[in-house]
Amino acid sequence: MLNRKRTVFFCILILLTIFRLPAFADERPNIVFLMTDDQSTYSLGCYGNSDVKTPNLDRLAAAGVVFDRHYANTAICMASRATVMTGLYEYRTGCNFTHGSMLESTWKRSYPVLLRDAGYRTAFAGKFGFETKANPDDKDNLPLPSDDFDMWGGGPGQTNYATKHNESMKSYAKEFPHSTLSYGAFGRDFINQSAKLNQPFCLSISFKAPHKPARPDRRFDHVYKDATFRKPLNYGREAGAHFSPQSKTDRQYERFHSWKYADRYDEVMATYHQQIHGVDAAVGMIVKALEASGAAENTVIIFTSDNGFLCGSHGYGSKVLPYEEASHVPLIMFDPREENSGKQLRCDALSGLIDIAPTILDLASIEIPEPVDGASLVSLYRDPKSSIHDDITLTNVWGHPATHSLSVVTRDKKYIYWAYAGGGMQAAEELYDLGSDSLEMQNVAKRSGYESTMNEMRQRYDQHVRAWKSDAVPFHNYQQYGTIFDRHLDWDSKKDLYPNKKPAKKPQQKPN
Repeated sequence: MLNRKRTVFFCILILLTIFRLPAFADERPNIVFLMTDDQSTYSLGCYGNSDVKTPNLDRLAAAGVVFDRHYANTAICMASRATVMTGLYEYRTGCNFTHGSMLESTWKRSYPVLLRDAGYRTAFAGKFGFETKANPDDKDNLPLPSDDFDMWGGGPGQTNYATKHNESMKSYAKEFPHSTLSYGAFGRDFINQSAKLNQPFCLSISFKAPHKPARPDRRFDHVYKDATFRKPLNYGREAGAHFSPQSKTDRQYERFHSWKYADRYDEVMATYHQQIHGVDAAVGMIVKALEASGAAENTVIIFTSDNGFLCGSHGYGSKVLPYEEASHVPLIMFDPREENSGKQLRCDALSGLIDIAPTILDLASIEIPEPVDGASLVSLYRDPKSSIHDDITLTNVWGHPATHSLSVVTRDKKYIYWAYAGGGMQAAEELYDLGSDSLEMQNVAKRSGYESTMNEMRQRYDQHVRAWKSDAVPFHNYQQYGTIFDRHLDWDSKKDLYPNKKPAKKPQQKPN
């Protein structure tokens, strides 16, 4: 009889637990994660540019918290997106162009997979950005993980601005022929469906815009018709004369001219800003859907970019390099449940894309898997004067060997080490006092009065190199960079470790 009573008791307990699960799920917030491609901070009104029109994002910024010291830890899309999904530095994901795809085992610890395993309804649309393999040596990649989401609108490679050419988005092509607004419609539909269910949801959208080649939505042609734009104070080649010769050996340098920043600045920037205006309209669609569905009060929105863009600053174009315009990216977060919402707060604590996955998992009350390089931004939202990092790193191991670099950023300093010493160049160091020189106009590495700062930043750098040597994945040619980036080793011990590429040429200091 006693055993029977115990059995009945445990059955009742199990049933109560099962029936309580939906109630627990209802308490967890919905999460909307939005990411653009190649968006600089000076493309948004909330970051101080009065020449642009981004009303929906500016309202979102006013309602939430704007982060002023947020970085893409690798300023190129494939590696950056792998970092966003996992909270890991590139040398731990082993994922980037010319290196290799992400391992499936790494993908399985990404935030979308963990959220779905924990009961979230999930969706992804846009540029997925990387592929996966079961093993490092596999020749073929696995299919994109569409089955790991409840609703899928993603695509391979760079995707396409024409909605009809994106297989998973074709149903939106008639009403929204440009992909940017099609992703807004996808988000709207997923929110409307999810709000009817007793289940929290996570929507992730990765816009193609404003990635080149530029293809703005023509319905917004009127927005910047005949517009002129103020050039940044660090615009032009003279403002980059003090940069290392290594940084001038790849396409970022020549694109100041080939992408017309030098002679058609207003035209180029009008197109760039028009693409972002389209993103802003799509964000407006998503916010409207949240409000109309009744989900807004329990939905956290996070908006950022996979990397910034050098739109003529210092006489460069594109991204990749560790300079501010390429690596410093916007971050807006809005959590309607928090007391700080609606106070138009800004946070100047150091943060990076390594923090996105830990933040989303923290919001969903899911344990953050180890190892992880990032930290949750929730504490910064609640106290913008606090901090979660003493420093973070910026990495480039893509492109011409001379431009490969490892950098360390603190709240107000940046140290860059250029290891390449071929082609008549010498290994180089750069130090910027971002607190007084946010435009990076003065390299103070050798300036009197900065000796102690230089020593401190070198020590921080050396610590990260040791971490690289210890923790880098043993595949896709990452471990060798522990030696390449070791500033205590001479060139002869490094030169044969670089990828097999054409030797970098010493840059021309004058425009072609």
